[in-house]
Amino acid sequence: MLKLLIATKNSGKVREFKELLGKYPIDVYTLKDFPHYKEPSEDQDTFEKNAVLKAQHAADTLKILTLADDSGLVVPALGGIPGIFSRRFAGENATDAENRTKLIGLLKNLQESERSAYFACSIAVCAPQQLLKVVTGLCEGELVLEERGLQGFGYDSLFLKYDYNKTFGELDQQVKNRISHRRKALDKLDSLFCSLTKNF
Repeated sequence: MLKLLIATKNSGKVREFKELLGKYPIDVYTLKDFPHYKEPSEDQDTFEKNAVLKAQHAADTLKILTLADDSGLVVPALGGIPGIFSRRFAGENATDAENRTKLIGLLKNLQESERSAYFACSIAVCAPQQLLKVVTGLCEGELVLEERGLQGFGYDSLFLKYDYNKTFGELDQQVKNRISHRRKALDKLDSLFCSLTKNF
């Protein structure tokens, strides 16, 4: 099987990626399998650049095909925040709950019509010394002021998906996997993974 490193320690993200990549003959590793690896600082100014930085650094250092993503929530009425700072919105070591609390405080100053938002996910796939592809997927919706649902992670319980009238925290995982920003980004990588795995 093709060996692929998913360059994250986020268990929620790993679970989603494993389910989304399940149709390919891939043996998935995560950064938890490489405890001595030191991740680079996410100091780029776009999701795409951060994804490439993380994927290429891990691929070069660990000599393994690597997939990395940078994803987050974008609220246009708030100037695009939390954006690339979604994971550390309330501080460098903030919890998901602390990030959500900070966001809710800002959303209360907006009219309901201004609470549109979207999740963005940029995924880069790198071999050692080579960027193979980088893609981005978006998922649009709006934000609610009270958390709803216990599924998912991050801002999922505040993100109400258009046409479903449920937050990502309420949606069944299989439904979320069909419509999420990660799904849309990974769909753009299908031809690459088919090519990489065709001999397995």
